[in-house]
This record gives sequence, structure tokens and C-alpha cells, in this order.
Amino acid sequence: MNTLEKISKYLDSFSKSERKVAEVIMASPQTAIHSSIAALAKMADVSEPTVNRFCRRLDTKGFPDFKLHLAQSLANGTPYVNLHVEEDDTPEAYTAKIFESTMACLDVAKNSLDTQTVNRCVDLLTQSKKISFFGLGASSSVAHDALNKFFRFNIPVACFDDIIMMRMACINCSEGDVVVVISHTGRTKALVEIAALARHNDATVIGITAKDSPLARECSLVLSMDVPEDTDVYLPMASRIAQLTLIDVLATGFTLRRGLKFRENLKKVKEGIKDSRFESFHQ
Repeated sequence: MNTLEKISKYLDSFSKSERKVAEVIMASPQTAIHSSIAALAKMADVSEPTVNRFCRRLDTKGFPDFKLHLAQSLANGTPYVNLHVEEDDTPEAYTAKIFESTMACLDVAKNSLDTQTVNRCVDLLTQSKKISFFGLGASSSVAHDALNKFFRFNIPVACFDDIIMMRMACINCSEGDVVVVISHTGRTKALVEIAALARHNDATVIGITAKDSPLARECSLVLSMDVPEDTDVYLPMASRIAQLTLIDVLATGFTLRRGLKFRENLKKVKEGIKDSRFESFHQ
């Protein structure tokens, strides 16, 4: 039974205030997915704790988790495009849907991220001798973006989107190296083997992947996010954006952890590439 079916089935058992929340959600589930808890509470004319209590009545951990389950209930769009897009959508409609669903997914991803694990990963990255980013398919663009961010940090950094190159890089790993493996599903067999090989050669492996996945089980540390997107059926859109945002989070933590002197060095790097650009102009 999906979330909307549960709400309908249990409607008569809700308290008066919980029923208000249920009716608002059933009237416009898309709006509920894109709303904050404060906005939904206001629409239902109830308190925020009431919304949280309603979410827990439906066996979810709270409002962010409820939105994830609600989004999955609505995953009935056009396959291989986006879960919210329909065949007859106009350019205005599908443009709005892509932006709105991506923002909603980012909100769910943010609330599902364990910041203590983020902090531990930043510790490992700032103390590493060498960092390697691995990604295949849609995640390869995320690995390349990570290279672009970390390359300027005055530490050896590499990026690979080829299994043979990954394997050779892992064989050359040693203690103090950090390998970051990026995979939304965590079910790509070759990447699971790569993570195991990196750990066998004493590297620390950080997985940006689904919790409890085969890849996660081979990693030293896992950064997981809830993204309501089935990449077996739909194009990897929101999941890729969430991964890119997480790379920005790690790069920011790295910069802050290294301190003022390090940021001064980054400023020099910026100054050094100024001549490669035309001066800004105003029309």
C-alpha cells in the first residue's frame, strides 16, 4: 500500500487536526511534496508538531521521510524521462516540473544526510596523502566535478571513469590514500569490486551511494542521501544534482578545515587565472 492509499484508508481514524493535514495532502500531493513543514501546517491550519505526528502515524520518521514516501507514491510519469513528466506536458509544464521536483528532492536529500558522517569524511579528506574520485555513467560527471573542485587544493588528486584505470589506481594505493566511489544505486558490480580492491591495498574508501547497498558494504564510510528517483526506470536527474551538491559540501568543509592560510592560497590560485578571462562588462 503506498502513502496516498494509507492516508485514504486511515482517514476516519485520524484526529480532527490530523484529518485537516490529510485532506490538504490528498487535495494536492504535488504541493505537499514541495512544501516546508511550516507551509503545510499553515495550509492545514494546524501546528507543526501536528504535521509531524501525522507523518509518524503513517510509519515514517518525520516530515522529510514522509515527503520521500509521498514522492515515490506519485512516481508514475513517462519512463526514461522524469518521474513527474507526462507524455502531453507542454514545454512550460515539463520545465516547471523538472525544476520543482529537483528542488523538492534536494530538500529531502539534505534532511536525510548525516552531518556527523560528513564531518568524519572531511577529516579523512584533509588528512589524506592522495584523493581519487571514481564514477561511471551519470556519476562520472560528478567525479570530474570533484576533480575540478579539489584540484586547486594543493594535494594530489585524480579522477577516473574507466574501470581498468580505476583498478590500476587501486593497486597503487597505500595507507593514507582516500578513494571516493560515487554510485546512486550502489549496485554496479565493477565498482563494488573496485572498492574492495582499494581497501585491500590499505586505502580508505568513502562511498557516495545508497545505504545498505552492495557498494556501501565494501566502503570504510558511507555518505547516503534519500533521493526519490528510480534510475532503473528514469533518467538520473535529481540524484546527480544531489551528488554534485554533496561534493560542494565536502569541498567547503575541506576549505574551512584547512584554515585561513589555506584560503589565502586559494585566493592566489584565483588571482593566477584572472588573465585568462575578459574583463567583466556591463551593457
